[in-house]
Amino acid sequence: MNDPFMLAETAAQSVLQLASLRPQIGLVLGSGLGGFADSLTDATRIPYAEIPTFPLSTAIGHAGQMVIGKAGAVPVAVMQGRVHLYEGYSAQQVAFPMRVFGRMGIRAVILTNAAGGINLNYQKGALVLIRDHINLQGANPLVGPNDDRFGLRFPDMTHAYARSYREMAREEAGKLGMTLHEGVYAALLGPSYETPAEINYLRTIGADLVGMSTAFEVIAARHMGINVLAISCVTNMAAGIVDQPLSHKEVMETGERVKTSFEALLRAVLPRMASE
Repeated sequence: MNDPFMLAETAAQSVLQLASLRPQIGLVLGSGLGGFADSLTDATRIPYAEIPTFPLSTAIGHAGQMVIGKAGAVPVAVMQGRVHLYEGYSAQQVAFPMRVFGRMGIRAVILTNAAGGINLNYQKGALVLIRDHINLQGANPLVGPNDDRFGLRFPDMTHAYARSYREMAREEAGKLGMTLHEGVYAALLGPSYETPAEINYLRTIGADLVGMSTAFEVIAARHMGINVLAISCVTNMAAGIVDQPLSHKEVMETGERVKTSFEALLRAVLPRMASE
């Protein structure tokens, strides 16, 4: 069976048969940020390997399982880890989990990632709402024949990141006494980190953050009419901004350091998104 819609449908039904809850909101947790899923109640944990045709995560810091459970009173489906183009997957495979969320009946997602900070107003550990992205990954998950069962051939991306969700997040961050920035995310192929010259180029074209994920998920989500909130954790300042080498170890350590405030923000925002 090579029908992308039916593959997503089969995977979605497989997940729903294993879980008693029906999730309202989907979350994708990036590098070093997967701990939120461990705090869910009434949780069912499903390794990606047990979901038909679901891509398997190989990146360090990505547990590779979907957790269906409750964050407070809100039923959620949480991906502990994602896949990336640099692992050798196609754009369609990277976007497949969003397709599965859509077929599970999910109409809103929170996407998180670890990102390099380009904007000099950011510091390591900053949380940044993504208001827009620049896709420099050289591909698009919608390339090929369009399946109208997913969405329109030419989906509008003017408001890819829901303004109302960003306003909710800013309000809740204020109540928590947190500083929450906002910026534009540049998605690059990886897995090598960017050179200082590339970072200078990205700043020139309007990027505040850089990473190797998220854009394809947003494109696939909007194609299906799923609303998106996306939050980056600045786990390191990008190449050339500080005179030190970049490492994935630093990414993981920063993710661990900010997880308490990050999880508090997620818990505050989820009920408001669920009630909208």
